[in-house]
Amino acid sequence: MPIGTESDHEEMRRAILAAALVHVPFDGWTQASLSAGARDAGYSETEIVNAFPGGPIDMIAFWSTDADRRMLAALERLGLPQLRVRERIASAVRVRLEDVVAHREALRRALGLLALPHNAARGADLTWRSVDAIWWAAGDTSTDFNFYTKRALLTAVYASTLLRFLDDRSEGCAETWAFLDRRIGEIMRVPQLLGSLKDRLAKFPNPLRFFRGRPFAGR
Repeated sequence: MPIGTESDHEEMRRAILAAALVHVPFDGWTQASLSAGARDAGYSETEIVNAFPGGPIDMIAFWSTDADRRMLAALERLGLPQLRVRERIASAVRVRLEDVVAHREALRRALGLLALPHNAARGADLTWRSVDAIWWAAGDTSTDFNFYTKRALLTAVYASTLLRFLDDRSEGCAETWAFLDRRIGEIMRVPQLLGSLKDRLAKFPNPLRFFRGRPFAGR
């Protein structure tokens, strides 16, 4: 099949990915799975290079970013502004994970591959992008230190929930969603605690003023 417009390119990538996901639970995220997926979708070996020049790791990255895109589209239909912030976050994470519930073994293998030292930076970037998309969907507009604090806290929650999700065999993943709700409740208290701590520290005198005019120790 010839490579045409950008939409054609994306369509090709999605078709190969969808077909490859059938093979990943057995062959892992390997060139064999990628080739089998392309073959099943009707594409040649040459077109594989055009679709995923970095090989299987590029296919994982595309899977993640495409799932983020679907999550944002789904959340637009849910009316998140009507919910509390913690409910928005919980809904976003849940939508993101429910999107891949049929491919948990593929997800497990993807996380294992991304955990390898030479792929760790790529894995961290993909997680950050997902977490950032979740906060963006939840209406976060912070641009100060809170921007990083919120995302760092949610990264920990998202990662731990992913692990819980992989082994959850409860009806409708009820145990995962309960776990997620508890963890979100914990991180929503952190900014309040930090703000309280900041207010308390502000009442203390600046310790540097005690050292003005004094020589540094050791001089």
